[in-house]
Amino acid sequence: MPREQVEPSVQHGSAGRDGWRVLVVESDPRAAGHLVQSLRRHGHEALWADTGGKALRAYRSADMVLLDLDLPDLDGLEVCREIRAAGDTPVIAVTARGTELDRVLGLQAGSDDYLVKPYGFLELIARMEAVMRRVRPRPAVARTITRGALHIEPGCREVSVAGRPVELTRKEFDLLHLLASQPDAVVPRAQIERQVWGNAEVSRSRTIDTHVNSLRNKLGAGTWIVTVRGVGFRFGHG
Repeated sequence: MPREQVEPSVQHGSAGRDGWRVLVVESDPRAAGHLVQSLRRHGHEALWADTGGKALRAYRSADMVLLDLDLPDLDGLEVCREIRAAGDTPVIAVTARGTELDRVLGLQAGSDDYLVKPYGFLELIARMEAVMRRVRPRPAVARTITRGALHIEPGCREVSVAGRPVELTRKEFDLLHLLASQPDAVVPRAQIERQVWGNAEVSRSRTIDTHVNSLRNKLGAGTWIVTVRGVGFRFGHG
C-alpha cells in the first residue's frame, strides 16, 4: 500500500528542483503505490487519495491530478467537473474506461488528457510534460513590470512606488507580482492559493486577505489591488 494518503495524514516525498506535486486519485492501493513510487523516482512529489471526496479536498495543493474515473464514492467524471469548475489545475484521466464515448466524456468533463490502462509509465510522463507545457508555459525571462508609478523588478525582487522603495515579504511580493503580471484579469482565490502558497489550507483562513491589506498599506495611496467579491482580486493600476 502506498504510504502517502491524503487522510488521515499525509507524508510528502521530496520533489526535485523541476518536479511537480502530483495528486494520484486511485482506489486500488497496489496500483496507487506503484505509481506514487515511480513518480518519486522521476523527481516528483506524490500524494494519494483513494476516494473522490478526498481528492476534492486535496487537489488545490497539487500541480497536477492523475484521476482514475472508477472511484468508490463519486464518479470520476463528476470529480473532474468540480476540479475544472473551480480552477485550472491540470487533470489527466488515467482509467480502464477505453471506449471512444468514454474518451469523449472524459475530455468534455474537463480533463486535459486521457490515458487508458494499461499504459506505459514513460508515456504517462510524456503526456504530463505536454499538458504542463500547454497550461503553464514558463516565461523565457523575468521581465520588469511598470504599472503607472509602480515598478517591479522580478529578478532582484524589488518594488518601488514613484521612486520610493517598498519593503515586501516574500509572499507579499509573489502576490503583487501575480496580480500585476495579469493587469486585465481577475485572479481567482484558488489560483492565488496554488501559485503563491501552494497550500489548500489557505482557503480556510484569512491569509490572502491579510496579505492584501498589508500590501495596500505598504503601497500607499491609490487602488492598487481591487477585491472582486466571491471570485478573487485584480490589479487596480493605482
